[in-house]
Amino acid sequence: MKKISLVSLILALVVAILAACGKGDGKDASESPSASSAQPSASASDSAGESAGPSAEVGGKIKVLTHRTDFVNDGTMDRYVAKFKEKYPNAEIEFEALTNYAADIKVRLTTGEAGDVSMIDASLSDADLPQYYEPLPDDWFDNVYFADLKTYEGKHYGITTGVNTQGIVYNKQAFAKAGIDKVPTTLDELYAAAQKLKDAGIVPLYMNYGAQWPVGNWAEGSVKYVAGDMKLFDKYVTDDAPFTVDGPWGKLMTIARTFVQKGWVEKDLATNNWEMSKGEVASGKAAMYFLGNWVIPQVIGAGAKSEDIGFFPLPYDNGGKYNAPLGGDYFIGVSKTSKNKELALAWAKFFVKESGYDTDSGFMPVDKSVQPQVPQLAEFKSFGPTFLEEQSTDPRFNDIANKAEIDLYVGKTTQSLIVAKDLQAEYDKLNQKWAAARKALGL
Repeated sequence: MKKISLVSLILALVVAILAACGKGDGKDASESPSASSAQPSASASDSAGESAGPSAEVGGKIKVLTHRTDFVNDGTMDRYVAKFKEKYPNAEIEFEALTNYAADIKVRLTTGEAGDVSMIDASLSDADLPQYYEPLPDDWFDNVYFADLKTYEGKHYGITTGVNTQGIVYNKQAFAKAGIDKVPTTLDELYAAAQKLKDAGIVPLYMNYGAQWPVGNWAEGSVKYVAGDMKLFDKYVTDDAPFTVDGPWGKLMTIARTFVQKGWVEKDLATNNWEMSKGEVASGKAAMYFLGNWVIPQVIGAGAKSEDIGFFPLPYDNGGKYNAPLGGDYFIGVSKTSKNKELALAWAKFFVKESGYDTDSGFMPVDKSVQPQVPQLAEFKSFGPTFLEEQSTDPRFNDIANKAEIDLYVGKTTQSLIVAKDLQAEYDKLNQKWAAARKALGL
């Protein structure tokens, strides 16, 4: 039997106090979670992230699993730890960076090797969150984005590490070289700019077709905000033919197909040149990405000057007014099996709210009251997009997609659609599979 330490007794007392006043935040415990946020549970010490000075009580060692191999390798994470230790000098943080995080974390969760703190598997259902993660304190979620996501039965299990929007990241020097003196605000202007860039010997847009995952932005990664309905996928649960050429799926896919057919993307579609592409955009050999703001610091890190990189909403039609999404990056959670939950909670809260990770990653802050420090986000907002916040999706949508063997969110299906000879024929096939899956599931 494990010995009960003084720290454990103190923690137990704090737990009792929190349990008595945990409902004082004014939130209804029956509220269902939305999509991307988390808080420490009443079972953890709420003082973990609040101490004004160094805390000798919170200490020990924890392991943090992360997808940011770059930040581990370049010392950025060490810088965060040094700042953390100013408050918790007896703490030791060990990082394990996984190069194929999305796949590896699934295995780690099932084998019980997910460390003390980890980024939550994006495909993990809300109902499974309590199996792997510790509830987070409610007061972490005051005035934060996606506070109702990653929740189950009124408890928060994850909090987003940053907020992304999506649009065209561009090299201003490449635009100038091609004679483009105005940022495109309509689809026709975007097409005209692409042709000017091609004529100037510049790759207009690096699609990263070969990397596969980036092309999802031309489909399921964007259809909801293009449709102006962030609950769009819920409607598809009762729809036998959601894939249409004249709908949001077709609108985006037509743009992607036009870029490929006109030769406005990289010549070698098949090869995964993701890392190389950042240098191409940074140097101006390629002009644009259709990605999120998270890629901006990576392009700058590849050699571009910050003032040479801009960001504007995707003009997906000629209307002149556009929607843009607000979505959470990876959510962070504390492992249910952690032996040092107090330190794990303290680190998770610090990482999200104090470390500076959001700015270093090009994100908008999680706290809605904090202004982003990434200048390109100010440019993006200057175009007046209507921001639509990500919302939870009916889980049956993914059930149908999985049953139909339509691999959404990884890009493979989108790859085939981009180069298909007949888009309508391909959508007809997808609709047949979708309808059959709905029937098989009794929907």
